[in-house]
Amino acid sequence: MLPNQNILWGVIVETEAYSQSEPACHGYNRRTKSNETLFGNPGRLHVYLCYGMHYCINVVTHKSNWANGVLLRAIALPNENERIASGPSLLAKRFGLNLSHDRLSITGENEVWLASRPYSAEIGPLVQTTRIGISKAQELRWRWYLKNSRSISKRNKGDRCPPISAGWTPATCDCQ
Repeated sequence: MLPNQNILWGVIVETEAYSQSEPACHGYNRRTKSNETLFGNPGRLHVYLCYGMHYCINVVTHKSNWANGVLLRAIALPNENERIASGPSLLAKRFGLNLSHDRLSITGENEVWLASRPYSAEIGPLVQTTRIGISKAQELRWRWYLKNSRSISKRNKGDRCPPISAGWTPATCDCQ
């Protein structure tokens, strides 16, 4: 049982990785004011505006002075529409994240944090595939999603969404 029932929580079901070594990363060409957070300490949110109207959320990874991040593409929320946070901008909108959250630590001292969850066989297998929505380095297989989740933003060709009765959601797990 969660200690505070007013906490908005969910399970990350889709991500993509980015590294300074490849051209789809915001830090590929150079360090700028808008991508500075990606070069900072791991364990921070990097919030950026996409197409001038949608916020996207990365978690900074690896090491300082090297731009690396994991884009949060989708989160499944218990007892909510399965598509409410299925895509980077929908996720940011549902959690109320914007540029004011850039640079926040995700370790628990702020209003937004990530916590580990014990693995459960009910979640099912991960699909590893190429990233989507980019024009460079598309061939890199740096996108992962939970196959049994119905909250994925976009599935691989031929990977059908599981029926409601077979789909995994946080409401049916033992998340505590």
